[in-house]
Amino acid sequence: MVVIHNEPRNCLGSCVFVLVLCLLLPCQGSFYDNPQQDPLPSGPNADEELRRKWDNEVGRFCCLVWGFSGISTFAHLKHVKCLSHREIPFDIGIIGAPFDTAVTYRPGARFGPRSIRAASARQSASMGFNHRHGLNPYTSPYTILDCGDIPVTPFDNALALRQMSEAFLELGSRTPALAEGDDPKPKLLTLGGDHSVALPALRALNKIVGGPVAVLHFDAHLDTWNPARYGSAWESPQSNFNHGSMFWIASNEGLILNGSSAHAGLRTRLTGDGWDDYVDDDRQGFLRIASDDIDDLGTKGIIDAIVERIGLETPTYLSIDIDVIDPGLCPGTGTPEPGGWTSRELIKIIRGLESLNVVGADIVEVAPAYDGTGEQTALTAAQLGFEILTSWVSRGLKQRDEYKEGKVETSTKVGNKGSKRDEL
Repeated sequence: MVVIHNEPRNCLGSCVFVLVLCLLLPCQGSFYDNPQQDPLPSGPNADEELRRKWDNEVGRFCCLVWGFSGISTFAHLKHVKCLSHREIPFDIGIIGAPFDTAVTYRPGARFGPRSIRAASARQSASMGFNHRHGLNPYTSPYTILDCGDIPVTPFDNALALRQMSEAFLELGSRTPALAEGDDPKPKLLTLGGDHSVALPALRALNKIVGGPVAVLHFDAHLDTWNPARYGSAWESPQSNFNHGSMFWIASNEGLILNGSSAHAGLRTRLTGDGWDDYVDDDRQGFLRIASDDIDDLGTKGIIDAIVERIGLETPTYLSIDIDVIDPGLCPGTGTPEPGGWTSRELIKIIRGLESLNVVGADIVEVAPAYDGTGEQTALTAAQLGFEILTSWVSRGLKQRDEYKEGKVETSTKVGNKGSKRDEL
């Protein structure tokens, strides 16, 4: 057995050698050393310097807005409580309607607005160029705001209906930031919420545009059911207002143009033992495009059928129930139906309908409690919102003769953040 007696002496000698080197050799800076800091901004340009360094949310092209950073608004847009601030104009408002107490199956869509906003986090002014349209809606001359949510009661559906009706009328009656035409009005994109939120939106639009509008309805279900189809021994007029009967109510109130509206993506089962649901739907004047029609017509055929039915100048309300997409791709919804379209097919169809005169829109029935861990349903809804906003901006720019060869001059100040914009 060998015993080493001088190990402590060797260790001490090594330590002394290292200490001597540190004293004799010049100190070298480390990458991890704290660099010299800039002095705190001062003087007349201090505010501008602070914004340059810290306010990435302005979305200037020099600064990428990180998707994981910032307070959750749709596409990092400026948040304004538009309902209580008439003095802040906008051209397009994103408004949440967190209401889901009119559903017939699974609740949870009250959390839809929150989940769609979170899923839109990778959209921003610095990451918003739509290559299909050749423009970035978030840097266009139009002011786009996230107007927050309508404070809807969860206890009383009649009161909730009144709240939403008044909110849509209030916002839709404003003078837009870029006021043009004889009687300009802003556009609203509603994030639902269950599908019944379309009824108060249509009631408001009827007063705003001065008459009925066409409805372009993407859904697995008809939603034109006579409330009697949900019959019960316990009858209540309030129960007539639900997410399967709101278009029946709207039609009977004269809010929908009979003969100019369309369903697309249908694959629902019908009530009873016959065709009564279709007879009632025919009476309300809807064209029906089934989900499997896309196999024969393709996306172009679907687009052509819709345009032929509605026309390009008819004021149209676009309503997208996320369950139009197959639940294998978008499971986070309240009434899933197998056999739906893919998200790619629906996005292509929406892009092909840019020329329609859409005066309002909603994306509804996103229920994140049933979504996958990758939040694929909310991501799809957020992308659909992006496509709708792009189509609105594109159509508006074409009408202003500012859309040229797929390129558009953008403002030097970001109007969608609420700041003053340069005129184009």
